Amino acid sequence: MIIKKDPEIIKSYLEDSSNLKGGFASEVVLPSKIEELSEFIKEANAKKKPVTISGGGTATTGSRIPFGGSVISMEKFNAISEISPSEMRARVQTGVFVEELKFACEQKGLFYTSHPTERAASIGGTIATNASGSRSLKYGPTRKYVNRLKMVLPTGDIIEIKRGDKFLSSGDSQIALPSGIIIDIPMPSYKMPNVKNSAGYFVCPGMDLIDLFIGQEGTLSVIVEIELGLEKKPERILSSFLFFDEECSAWSFAQDARSENGILSIEYFDSNSLELLRAGNTNVPANKKAAIFFEQEITLDGEDAVLERWSDLISKNKSTMDDAWVAMNESDAELFTKMRHSIPDAINDIYRKSGYSKLSTDIAVPDNKFREMLDFYMDSFKGSGLSHAIFGHIGESHLHVNMLPRSPEEDVRARELSMTFVKKALSLGGTVSAEHGIGKLKHKYLEAMYGRAGVLEMAKIKKAFDPNCILGLDNIFPKEYLAYV
Repeated sequence: MIIKKDPEIIKSYLEDSSNLKGGFASEVVLPSKIEELSEFIKEANAKKKPVTISGGGTATTGSRIPFGGSVISMEKFNAISEISPSEMRARVQTGVFVEELKFACEQKGLFYTSHPTERAASIGGTIATNASGSRSLKYGPTRKYVNRLKMVLPTGDIIEIKRGDKFLSSGDSQIALPSGIIIDIPMPSYKMPNVKNSAGYFVCPGMDLIDLFIGQEGTLSVIVEIELGLEKKPERILSSFLFFDEECSAWSFAQDARSENGILSIEYFDSNSLELLRAGNTNVPANKKAAIFFEQEITLDGEDAVLERWSDLISKNKSTMDDAWVAMNESDAELFTKMRHSIPDAINDIYRKSGYSKLSTDIAVPDNKFREMLDFYMDSFKGSGLSHAIFGHIGESHLHVNMLPRSPEEDVRARELSMTFVKKALSLGGTVSAEHGIGKLKHKYLEAMYGRAGVLEMAKIKKAFDPNCILGLDNIFPKEYLAYV
């Protein structure tokens, strides 16, 4: 096991896409075997020394950034142990990049469905936040494909949980650890909204134990190895950028497109997002107010009929095939994906240059309330003077509203407006985090969603697994809440 204490090396672990400042740590630990990791965690637990888990560094909520103690980097756990076409599954270690696994699967005619924006996202990181990216419109969240987890608990115990082996209820919520410790999991009473959701610990009646550890943001365990379900690789994927003169036409197109068979993703970009795209691509049509990027599974035999249906939808919603970009091969499709991902990259660069922490909503609402939420965004920005860019998963009623303050005064106004958006979304039955988690930046949003009582129930769950409170402190809820339970 390698331990680094050089301040310059530690510094590289004190940042992520959130631009959260002020992190510090005494060391970075790089285990390469699960036994090494277990022994280190056990020792840290005995000394009550804080430990923060570091993945690929792509998080937007500051969950990776430590405020004291040790950082454990999982980068040496980077093996793809098995890909089984006959069983449609993969066994991988937590530090494997999502893109790496996707490529390896596709060489065997298989398809890993997670499709996060950040190419450097690790498998463990996406499981820690239940993040799945744009293609969850068709395939659902990452949670759906996690069949087994091998983990180290704060006690140092190594445990393996397989989906279907243990279900939790108010009458049966105990688990026995190899060390002989019995954990009584206090089942919470809060209820999760019926939308794409990654806000706090998962809970539902009769839930599978494995689901508690998906979306836990490094607060309950250190995930080491994962078994994932796979899909068959699509014969072809049609992808296209469409441009619109009016934002409302793009919204209507997205609504119509949801009903198309095989639709993988429908992504929206407002006029300000298009300006960011134009900075790197002069071919973006001038004077367009919005764009839609979509992907659809198709077969070679059915391609002409699909294109005809899309042509009709495009005309109906006041766009034109003259401005449309259609990927004719895998190279074009990869270019389109890079363009789509370049927008959040550009926004992250703006935050880094401004020095402000990232202020981006991760709100999703029920489909029948989405237009009301969208209108609320638009009305709220009128006359606000706040620079902003709105993009994201419109097919799932889930957009990222990025506010880009240019002064301390604007930063305050932007944060106030962000809370206004949160309250509106909650009134519509939505969530404050659909895929990025809560981390260290969105505590107030989570409390607005579940109330202080609900957040304290989460603190009770954490303390059941981590009584010495060492792992992932300040992720999901403030560490001070642990003193109340």
